[in-house]
Amino acid sequence: MGKLLYGAVKTEIAFDDRVLAHLQAVISSKLRRGESFFLNWKDDPSVGDGHSAIWIGAGIPLYFKYYGGRPIDLNRQWLEQLTLSAGSNGGLQLGDEPVSLTTSTPRND
Repeated sequence: MGKLLYGAVKTEIAFDDRVLAHLQAVISSKLRRGESFFLNWKDDPSVGDGHSAIWIGAGIPLYFKYYGGRPIDLNRQWLEQLTLSAGSNGGLQLGDEPVSLTTSTPRND
């Protein structure tokens, strides 16, 4: 289980390493283009059954902490869905990974 540390106070948000790798790819792409957006997700039942959202912008520090040691292949179809979602009025809506019929994209750090 990885973590996204958000903001100057380093609020910890837990995500599976695979999810975190996809978020990092989409977030870094959007920020390189100077685009800000909301990131929305459904909370884990252990912390309540609600939803959470954070504002992602160039001036807000982000730190991606992975606990697994292996490289993660990225699902192109999911990356496309997340990227389209991030460009919408509601922001990036994190959902389940689709089963991909295409080849994966190696993560380039």
